[in-house]
Amino acid sequence: MGSAVGIIRGPRVTMAFSFEDEMAGELAGIDSANLRRAVREMGSPQGPRVRLEGREVLNFSANDYLGLANHPALKEAATAAIGKFGAGAGAARLISGSQSPHHELENALAMFKGTEAALTFSSGYASALGTIPALVGQGDVVVLDKLVHASLVDAAKLSGAKLRVCKHNDLADLARLLEWAAGRGGRTLVVAESVYSMDGDLAPLLNLVELKEQHGAWLMLDEAHATGLYGEGRRGVAEEFGVAHRVEVQMGTLGKALGASGGYICGSNELIDLLRHRARSFVFSTAPMPAQAAAARAGIEVVESAEGEERRTRLWSLVDQLKNGLIARGWKLPVVQSAILPLRLGAEADAVVLSERLLEAGVFVPAIRYPTVARGEARLRITVSAAHSADDIKKLLETLGEEKGDA
Repeated sequence: MGSAVGIIRGPRVTMAFSFEDEMAGELAGIDSANLRRAVREMGSPQGPRVRLEGREVLNFSANDYLGLANHPALKEAATAAIGKFGAGAGAARLISGSQSPHHELENALAMFKGTEAALTFSSGYASALGTIPALVGQGDVVVLDKLVHASLVDAAKLSGAKLRVCKHNDLADLARLLEWAAGRGGRTLVVAESVYSMDGDLAPLLNLVELKEQHGAWLMLDEAHATGLYGEGRRGVAEEFGVAHRVEVQMGTLGKALGASGGYICGSNELIDLLRHRARSFVFSTAPMPAQAAAARAGIEVVESAEGEERRTRLWSLVDQLKNGLIARGWKLPVVQSAILPLRLGAEADAVVLSERLLEAGVFVPAIRYPTVARGEARLRITVSAAHSADDIKKLLETLGEEKGDA
């Protein structure tokens, strides 16, 4: 794969491959598998309509569930923070970069989630990468649901703990693995999501919590796609099921329903203090810009307000409209439990063709393919926002048309 050139070192000749030819060969393999992706330039704020590569399109691709990414309160908070604290934090937070907006955000997060403390990270990925290796290591066990986010998988591998993968939402398989782990000694950490990002289904959280307690395990629950949308206080699925106080590690992101960016861990004072010392993605990273923290705090305030409840109510109404419209047109859906509606097409090429057809008609729904989902399970992942209108949903349905089985 690629041409070779000779590198002469004394009497020995070592063959080295051309870097560019090697990269071209790798890309050719990606192309042949229909997995080539493009980073599309968006020349507008995030919203139900965006300017994508020079043209306006209807956007069903984002995780901006409550439509806060371009909300005036978040923009004003970010602008004010820049005026007062500057553009950058200047250092890691344990050195000199822990500015007031970071502390204010963490206090707001802890109060919102009903925990003793919170710690924020530059991204949800960094939250996972720092937390799991800080809690478990060699001699311990991490049990991962098969469909958890790549960041959680990578973090578990990095920890050095023994990894076991549980069949998705399979309580019998989880019980088997927990029984095995309990017999080994050491710590056992169960890692799950409350809402799974590519299928949109919910974890059987009450049963999951009961199982981990029966076997003396801990639970790390990622509420990335649930925060702001479930529970009386819109805190997430753990609140909806009444088990938040029984989840040792509550993880989430600030860049979905909360409208900003970054990640967080919420939990006990002891957990957060330990992470300040051992979470390497926190200790060794320059702090996020203060505007990011201020915008996220404003997002929490909107979510907790009457406006937040109005937005959530509107979102679920739009989800129902879309679900019913898709079913009426013959599209097969899993049980709809979230604002994520996957149209499973199977073949990668089929997903690309349908996505491109929609984009030509002015509707942006990207094709989701391996490695985001398993090979042969490609899909269009439609996400709904409270900022959409009933007419937007109607336009999407009309553009999709009837399911023909040969998209």
